Amino acid sequence: MKLFYATDVHGSEICWKKFISGGKFYEVDTLILGGDMTGKAIVPIIDQGNDKYKVTLLEQESVLEGMESVKEMEKMIQDRGYYPYVTDPDEVAEISNTPGRSDELFLEEVTKTLVRWMEYADDKLAGTGISCYVCPGNDDVFEVDDVIAQSKTVKHAEGQVLELSEHHEMVSSGWSNPTPWDTHREEPDEDLEVRLEAVIAKAKDPNTAIFNLHPPPYGSGLDEAPELTEDLRPTHAGRALVPVGSHAVLHVIEKYQPLLGLHGHIHEGKGTRKYKRTLCINPGSMYEQGILHGAVVDLKPKKVGTYILTTG
Repeated sequence: MKLFYATDVHGSEICWKKFISGGKFYEVDTLILGGDMTGKAIVPIIDQGNDKYKVTLLEQESVLEGMESVKEMEKMIQDRGYYPYVTDPDEVAEISNTPGRSDELFLEEVTKTLVRWMEYADDKLAGTGISCYVCPGNDDVFEVDDVIAQSKTVKHAEGQVLELSEHHEMVSSGWSNPTPWDTHREEPDEDLEVRLEAVIAKAKDPNTAIFNLHPPPYGSGLDEAPELTEDLRPTHAGRALVPVGSHAVLHVIEKYQPLLGLHGHIHEGKGTRKYKRTLCINPGSMYEQGILHGAVVDLKPKKVGTYILTTG
């Protein structure tokens, strides 16, 4: 079987479309998205009257004239992984002054976007014979699970052992070890290892399986991220890198020696690492630039064939 793997699209509309298109483009049987579908924030486009709108994207303020310009800005915001929201000063004040309203709005935009993504996948993948699997990551709110479950073509993989071919199963979990941001699906490595062992126990043969586990193994070189200060800013202008991967993932990789480990989580950690017979891959992520990193892997019954990291 031949697969295309990508991860950490973080709300980027264009990266999701590239991922779905990757099935035909790379001529693969299977698409796997490794987690973190959710964007980072809402970007308000504020009506100023007289057909003018103000927006601040990535600390750059712009004034738009006319709805055509608004639509162009909405697309730019979506492609960069944020959620555009057309509003006015009164609603901005109401949201700011109502406890919990901004969280409700964010969830509404996340859900609306994922519904659109599932509809896009259903339209493009129907009748192709290409299988598609998505495993939410630590940054994904739990509400995304139900949205994915409604898709006709995208299969929800979290906590599952799924048969990809007669020779290969896939063990999946998007949970991570703790991060500085206290995300939705994270827990201490001790608890994470218990979680992973419970999923792996469902596999018939872990030795020929794919381990689709969101965080890379600790110390693998696929998990190096900028060292942060207490206020979450990079130290030394971001030049100091430290390992932040999961000890639990390292332990199960070393213990079971699956054919393939698919990881993400650390956007800067693009690369491959071999643990005895196990090939571990982190394709990295550049979602804010609208660039989709990925990996095409040809799997033989009892070994990994050719593989290549992709950018597009």
